[in-house]
Amino acid sequence: MIHPRTLRVDYGKTISVVCVVGSELNVNLNRSAPPSSKFFSVKCTSSVQYSISPPPRETSHLSPVPLNGNSKLLISMSRASEYENDNKLSVWYYGENKEVLGRAIIHLTAVEISLDVDADRDSVVEKNNPNKGSWKWGPNGHGAVLLVNCDSERTYWQKPDLEERFVSKVSDLKDMSLMVLRTRGPAKLPEGYKLTMHISQGDAESIRVFRSKAEGLINSLPSRFYKYFVKDYPMVLSSEVLSQEVPYIGGKAEMNFYVEGLRFPDKDFDGLISINLSLLEPISSCLPETPIFTDKVVFRVAPWIMTPNTLQPVEVFVCSTDDNYQFLKGMKNLVTKSGYKLKICHEYVNRGDRWMQDELEFGYIDAPHHRFPVVLDSPRDGKLQDFPYNELLGPDFGYVTRVAQRKDVSSLDSFGNLEVSPPVTVNGRNYPLGRILIGVAFPTATKGRNMTKVVQDFLWAQKVQEPVALFSDWLLVGHIDEFMTFVPAPDRKGFRLLLASPDAGYKLFRGLQSAGHGQAKLFEGLKDETPITVDEILNDNGLQAENNYVQSCIDWNRDVLKRELGLDDEDIIDLPILFKLVMEKRYEEEFRAVAYYPDMVNMIVLGKDLGIPKPFGPKVNGRCALEAEMCSLMEGLGLNCSFIDDFASYHKLLGEVHCGSNVRREPFDFKWWNLDM
Repeated sequence: MIHPRTLRVDYGKTISVVCVVGSELNVNLNRSAPPSSKFFSVKCTSSVQYSISPPPRETSHLSPVPLNGNSKLLISMSRASEYENDNKLSVWYYGENKEVLGRAIIHLTAVEISLDVDADRDSVVEKNNPNKGSWKWGPNGHGAVLLVNCDSERTYWQKPDLEERFVSKVSDLKDMSLMVLRTRGPAKLPEGYKLTMHISQGDAESIRVFRSKAEGLINSLPSRFYKYFVKDYPMVLSSEVLSQEVPYIGGKAEMNFYVEGLRFPDKDFDGLISINLSLLEPISSCLPETPIFTDKVVFRVAPWIMTPNTLQPVEVFVCSTDDNYQFLKGMKNLVTKSGYKLKICHEYVNRGDRWMQDELEFGYIDAPHHRFPVVLDSPRDGKLQDFPYNELLGPDFGYVTRVAQRKDVSSLDSFGNLEVSPPVTVNGRNYPLGRILIGVAFPTATKGRNMTKVVQDFLWAQKVQEPVALFSDWLLVGHIDEFMTFVPAPDRKGFRLLLASPDAGYKLFRGLQSAGHGQAKLFEGLKDETPITVDEILNDNGLQAENNYVQSCIDWNRDVLKRELGLDDEDIIDLPILFKLVMEKRYEEEFRAVAYYPDMVNMIVLGKDLGIPKPFGPKVNGRCALEAEMCSLMEGLGLNCSFIDDFASYHKLLGEVHCGSNVRREPFDFKWWNLDM
């Protein structure tokens, strides 16, 4: 990368100049020549390289060259100096008869300066990558990656490390991106010259930079002593310090800097930041120094990435309450059988709030050198509101939230209303990390509930899982997990979309009626529930009308999902689920839908094991017909169905298994920076 710089010289004078190896000094020869000059010649020491523009005609290298109005001398250095002013170049000026009119002498000190990052994204900070000053997406792209330092090295009284203005432990450095200043040259810079690192006011809100003060000492000590040397990482740049001198060590040297991300991409921040290093030249004691060389590196802040049901589970989270013993028993059996970890949030922590899915969403952040899970805390803020911060935030477990701009946060801001698809290809465009799905009001609605704007802005700004808006305001609770989910599949796209379907429910019940099972009862044996027969359901015209409306809402979403995820009908399985309409208390004459019986689509997916709400449907030959249909549909995909009794403790409270649980999953193997954007 050539860094050109204009240099003024005067005949009859000797000047001393610092030149950075890889840069070029441009001298306007005509401007610095004595009056009546017609020719010039150049002499220099062996490490100095020069060329003349425009190139002269063929002449002996000792012969004077004709001087014209646009003659330029282009000077560069082949290697760094061993001591100050160890290289020399002189320009001789001649008159019409080749008589000497004067000369200009330049003493040169050459230094190598390179501010380096992992621009090729292979976990190694290479020297002077030509692409380090820009970002390009894709497998052949370039540009360094920066993590938001949103975990906490503390295990007690924790808070995100980004809220600390110092390096609390050396282990915190792995959450930052390494940046190396490489220099080579004389033992010290000429008098008055200095190196300065600087950032813009806009970028200063998004990063901090620390440097290693005594790197040789620290690297020679056993790791158990690291904690005593955290003060050896002074802060260089921050929102208060936009520019600071950094040491020039002399000889061949490297100095490590650590860049800390403070903000995720958002509506007002595209995720790109630049850091500059300048060599400053003194003018005089009463004037500011002038930058004569600047090196720039670019980082992109890693986005927060969601994980779909098709990724491998790591840990399952549920709440324990005074009335959910049956649910908890079923979940323990399922998780034990599946071989994953189960974390139970006890009542002294959840304070009776059982909706684990609604409070938080698990994701992760990833860089070539490091990655860790990050929990997104919803603005819902029920009695579980302290759980993500107090129980999850810790070493290599990050935390992020968005605070709503209005007090009346709606049910649509709970994260049962936030899902992500498996990887898809849509009209030739690949989404290898899937697409985020959110529920909102119908596009033409003049009033209705929406996911709050600050959360939507955050999700859109992550870029790598472009969101799709679905219509969920027709539901009383308003969450998309009430009518859809994804399960892994061995064929086609590697998954199936499961949709709740009143039509499939009525088809099943009509088949039972035709087979002589019209008197089979739903809800049989449930405490405080009145059983109802298949015949009674099919004879209820009002219920049929309500489900026709629900089916039309789901069909609208079906069309959106097919279009935005590139799905065919063969990629979708309809589940037999009925709904009913109830009055929305906050709005007069506003009806919204709830599940008529436990909503089987609201399941937990643990690899090939599914935890499905037990529907308590009509029994045929001693077996629930709804369970039998569900097993028939899922077992064809190699999936195992476990039915969990959540009727009293979740279904009656307008939620199901998925609403009451959460799953942290392994991250994608695919690296987000390899996306073709």
